[in-house]
Amino acid sequence: MGRVPIDPDLVIAVAAATVRRGQAYLLRDIDWRVELDERWVVLGPNGAGKTTLLNLAAGRLHPTSGVVHVLGERLGRTDVSELRTRIGLSTIALADRIPADETVHDVVVTAAWAVVGRSYAAGNRQRYDEVDEVRARGLLDALGVAQVAQRRYGTLSEGERKRVQLARALMTDPELLLLDEPAAGLDLGGREDLIQRLAELAFDADAPALVLVTHHVEEIPPGFTHALLLREGGVVAQGLIIDTITGENLSKTFGIPLRLTYAAGRFTARAV
Repeated sequence: MGRVPIDPDLVIAVAAATVRRGQAYLLRDIDWRVELDERWVVLGPNGAGKTTLLNLAAGRLHPTSGVVHVLGERLGRTDVSELRTRIGLSTIALADRIPADETVHDVVVTAAWAVVGRSYAAGNRQRYDEVDEVRARGLLDALGVAQVAQRRYGTLSEGERKRVQLARALMTDPELLLLDEPAAGLDLGGREDLIQRLAELAFDADAPALVLVTHHVEEIPPGFTHALLLREGGVVAQGLIIDTITGENLSKTFGIPLRLTYAAGRFTARAV
C-alpha cells in the first residue's frame, strides 16, 4: 500500500504511485497527501512529472502501481465521471478545446454540466437554470472580467482568457481546484494580476483545496502553504513551503546552482 497511510477523508492521498508509459517512468514511487485547508504548489523542470501527477489528482489517469485516493474515492474503484464533477480543473489541454466563437458567459456556465460551450450541449440548454447563470456572472465579476461576459472568447487577451478559465474551473463549486501552469504565456502585468487573484483565493478560508503546477518560483502566489518538488518523476522534497523551497532543494530540482530570495510572500530564484 505504500508508506503513506491512506485516509479517505484526505483530499488527495497518493501512496507509492508509479506511472509508466512503455519502459519510461513518468512518476516513480510517489507519496503525497493534501488536506482540505492546504494550498500546494508542485514545482519542477519540464519532464519532471508535474502534469502527470495533476492528471492523477484529477481522476484522468490511473497509476500503473500504487494507490491513489481523491476526495475519499480510490481510483480504479469508483466512477471517475462522477468524481470529476467535484474537481475544478484548468489546463492548457482543456483551454484549447474552448470554441473561439462562444461567449465568455457561456464558456463559464457550461461547466455546470461538464461540457465545453453551449454549441456542444444543445440538447441540454433547458437544463441551465437561473442559479447557474447567477453563479457564472458572480465568478466573472469576482475575477474582474464581467465586462467581457458577452464577448467571444476568441477575442480576449491571454490574461482575460486565464481569468475566464479560472472562473470556469470554479463554476461547479469544487472541493478540489487543480491549476496547471495558470500563468503560462502571460506578460508581466497579466501574470501579476493573476497571481494577486490566486493569492486572494488562497487566503479565502471557504476556497477549495488548491494545487498549482508551475516551472517558476516567481509564479507562486502568497498564501500557498505547501510545496512538492519533482525531478525525473521522483520527489526531491515536500512539506511546508518555507521549509521546502530553499536554494539547496531548488538546485537539486533543476540541476543548476540557484540562489533563492524571499520577500513579501514572494520567491525569486537566480543562477549562482
